[in-house]
Amino acid sequence: MSEIENLIPHRAPFLFVDEILEAGKEKIVGTRRYSTECDTFFTGHFPEYPVVPGVLLVEAMAQCGGAGLRKAGLLGGESLFFLATIDNAKFRKQVVPGDTVRFEISNDRIGSKLLVQSGKVLLGDEVAAEASWKCIIGEAPPK
Repeated sequence: MSEIENLIPHRAPFLFVDEILEAGKEKIVGTRRYSTECDTFFTGHFPEYPVVPGVLLVEAMAQCGGAGLRKAGLLGGESLFFLATIDNAKFRKQVVPGDTVRFEISNDRIGSKLLVQSGKVLLGDEVAAEASWKCIIGEAPPK
């Protein structure tokens, strides 16, 4: 099991973070390399010109933010986080197979029931996407 799989419950094909490089109270940095072998959405999303869907870039930022909080010890091990809002999403540069992106996430508010973060997806030094979001923090319902 990878470090990321130990930090968040997401699994392939819906796991979009490869590594957490920095995890702190104010900032989280992570990476992801996109490939046609691992990312099955490329077969159906503009198959003649594969591109990472913008909504998945936002999901990846949220996953990176949650994994970083858990790695930093700021989010309990049993707590789950669920997207509640996405604000100010902007998509500036396309991400395609073979690209490695860096996520830079800011922790704007960490509460016991609500998490507010904002972030950027960077290709080198260029911003590919940015957004802010809120997550509700809670426990999974009993099975």
